[in-house]
Amino acid sequence: MLAMEKDVDPKLRVQGTNNNKVDDEKNCNSSSNGGASNNILKSKSFSFRAPQENFSIEDFELGKIYGVGSYSKVVRAKKKDTGKVYALKIMDKKFITKENKTAYVKLERIVLDQLDHSGVVRLYFTFQDTFSLYMALESCEGGELFDQITRKGRLSEDEACFYTAELVDALEYIHGMGLIHRDIKPENLLLTKDGHLKVADFGSVKPLQDSRITVLPNAASDDKACTFVGTAAYVPPEVLNSSPATFGNDIWALGCTLYQMLSGTSPFKDSSEWLIFQRIIARDIRFPNYFSEEAKDLIDRLMDIDPSRRAGAGPDGYAAVKSHPFFKGVDWSNVRAETPPKLALKAGAHSSDGDDHSDSSQNPIHLRNGSGRQNDGPLSAESSGHITRLASIDSFDSKWQQFLEPGESVLMISMVKKLQKLSSKKVQLILTNKPKLIYVNPSKLVVKGNIIWSDNSSDLSVQVTSPSHFKICTAKKVLSFDDVKQRAWQWKKAIEGLQNQ
Repeated sequence: MLAMEKDVDPKLRVQGTNNNKVDDEKNCNSSSNGGASNNILKSKSFSFRAPQENFSIEDFELGKIYGVGSYSKVVRAKKKDTGKVYALKIMDKKFITKENKTAYVKLERIVLDQLDHSGVVRLYFTFQDTFSLYMALESCEGGELFDQITRKGRLSEDEACFYTAELVDALEYIHGMGLIHRDIKPENLLLTKDGHLKVADFGSVKPLQDSRITVLPNAASDDKACTFVGTAAYVPPEVLNSSPATFGNDIWALGCTLYQMLSGTSPFKDSSEWLIFQRIIARDIRFPNYFSEEAKDLIDRLMDIDPSRRAGAGPDGYAAVKSHPFFKGVDWSNVRAETPPKLALKAGAHSSDGDDHSDSSQNPIHLRNGSGRQNDGPLSAESSGHITRLASIDSFDSKWQQFLEPGESVLMISMVKKLQKLSSKKVQLILTNKPKLIYVNPSKLVVKGNIIWSDNSSDLSVQVTSPSHFKICTAKKVLSFDDVKQRAWQWKKAIEGLQNQ
């Protein structure tokens, strides 16, 4: 796939030969390695296990969409000549170049190529065309762990123990390779047709100084060890405080994931990202009364406020996790030989043995807009469907980035109707941590109004008249909005929460 970069960014071009050996250009210098540590294994040549093929999208029958990201989508794809099914990740070249994501794409490809574990999705091959880059990944027909939690309401402790044990097994391997995943969550944990768990989506991966992964000079993660990545509800407190990334980041997310399996919701669920972050910083974890003492104790240990004290991150490594009473009876020497829990199928769904083209298009798919969907902002599992379920803090459409200053982040964003006496107009309402409250013309991409911020409720307040309708009141005017996704109360809580910060 790295030869694809000649169409993405000529400065970072890497060319492949017939024996799948990849050599970086002679003019690649140290500035293109993304600031990765000098101790990370780097090579000017590398032989890939997963080859770059000369395939075309026409060689595949495209089925249902597995998921959509900020610059990619993953679809079920069956190779016409062999009948083999893959999860085809389709990435938009134009968006990758525009958003300077080339090094991230390369790193994900290189890392997946070198990982070899039954708990990690496998990369089989890559190819490209004029518009897109393609990665053919192992197809996990059981879907996301998130879906199992949603369909069952919550998992039993036996079911949660099974999945957590397989996740621990995979994370021990990933960390042993010197990698931090940085986006562990139920949506990124896929299940095979038989029900075994596999870790997916290495788009945020970070190699550490002693990583056993070979990294090409022009393929690296962010150049700041404390860069904010991941998904709001699973981000540990030290990341919010700009501390360097550690294995403890993934272990905290492991604790969050176990909590969500057992309860059906994330431990820090709230109406806005800002409120979520406040609960994370305060470590405001509330255990339902049906949690066993063993489950509560394990989650407490995985989510210690000090990352170095978390079970699995200390000097005893993952032995401290495996020996916990919650995992009593687990055979760690053969953890993947256990019988998985029975999968709950989607209502009206049939066995995944056959082809499913219910969401399909038999025509080639190109992500010309880099997204494949109309994105109203960071979407939570509660407010979106299977395809568009995203909660990443940077998952809102990149076109809104132009309204942010360096270091400024979005706390809440929605496409709403601004109600006037005789008409209404669609606007993008944006609340940031600056704090700033603006609304933007979504077609012309110009700011139509800047609502003067005040921490004083007499100068800025929100009145909710229905689940969808709310008014933002200032000293000079009252603005009426209608949110079709019925997030009026979320807007009120987000604005008031920021005022009370």
